[in-house]
Amino acid sequence: MAGDRIGAAEMLRRLVAFDTTSRNSNLELIDYVRGYLAGHGVESELVFDHGGAKANLYATVGPRDQGGIILSGHTDVVPIDDQDWDTDPWVVTERHGRLYGRGTCDMKGFVACCLALVPEFIERGLKAPIHLAFSYDEEVGCLGVHSLIAHVVQHHPKPKLCLVGEPTMMQVVDAHKGIRSFVTTVTGLEAHSSQTHVGVNAVMVAAELIGFLGRLGDDLRAQGDATGRFTPPYTTLSVGTIEGGTAVNIIPRHCRFAWEYRSLPGTDAEEPIRRFEEHVRTRVLPALEEKAPGIAAITTVPRSVTPALRPDPGSAAETLAKALAGVNDTLAVSYATEAGIFQVHGIPTVVCGPGDILQAHRPNEFVDAAQIDACVAFLRKLADRICVS
Repeated sequence: MAGDRIGAAEMLRRLVAFDTTSRNSNLELIDYVRGYLAGHGVESELVFDHGGAKANLYATVGPRDQGGIILSGHTDVVPIDDQDWDTDPWVVTERHGRLYGRGTCDMKGFVACCLALVPEFIERGLKAPIHLAFSYDEEVGCLGVHSLIAHVVQHHPKPKLCLVGEPTMMQVVDAHKGIRSFVTTVTGLEAHSSQTHVGVNAVMVAAELIGFLGRLGDDLRAQGDATGRFTPPYTTLSVGTIEGGTAVNIIPRHCRFAWEYRSLPGTDAEEPIRRFEEHVRTRVLPALEEKAPGIAAITTVPRSVTPALRPDPGSAAETLAKALAGVNDTLAVSYATEAGIFQVHGIPTVVCGPGDILQAHRPNEFVDAAQIDACVAFLRKLADRICVS
């Protein structure tokens, strides 16, 4: 592998071949990337999860004593379960200028472009470093990147800026919504279904709570988006899964449901959960306590927190990305990325990468080959700037 020169499309084929669905380990892909970088004389550092089954990778091309620029991407992909694919999702298939496969768009395309350009970065003799930051478990709540950033901040000069390569059709995104997700569990009191007066039906309590979330979502919708930049133009709230009960003739003791909201940057991200917990505490629990004192309960546990990306006009990241992409304007998107987390740590960040987010997470996911070419050109312009800076 030493010194291999691999084009972006071929690198993408190699990366897609690793099934890095978030429930799986990503270490085979990470080992491949680490070996590829080592073949070009680039050292890399790994930051593992608690169980050692997954790892973030951080590598520097160029001077190691400067902050430089982070190129950030995640290595995990969403499942293919219950999706009808026309091709093998783990083999990149090219048709009519499109590269099909799981992760081609979200977001191994960007990672492939970064890796393919490493030999050129080295040859150019960068005057400032380019850092490669590849994380795990972005798709299940941006879990891995927190320890990656903590490692960078603790052991390296603070980066000057970060470019997150999520699919934006190579447009510059300076704002996105934040996500908070939760699991709420209702514990009731089982009984024969004919004896509703002595039992506490956990499923029906959960249904009442979900109804409250629906009304809360309506309130958030009515508040709208003062910037007029987002689609949909308000903070959204959604319940994703619900499970509970044993049989139709047993009053169910347990029910749990998972829910989330995606808040606009600049709004009170605590408002929805605060209102939900107040409703539980003041309206629902007192009635349950009367019927099943010391037994009935409602608990809500956070699953993930992904902060919104706030617009930062004129920041180093925005200025550079707009110049490289050849655009004058920035966009706002409703999906979330790791960009807000970098920003929270004081690193100016924008999102700019190949592919259309509408193709992500779907069967027959693809990225246009022209988008890969555009990303490669973007990164070459980045090297041009660094070499003369």
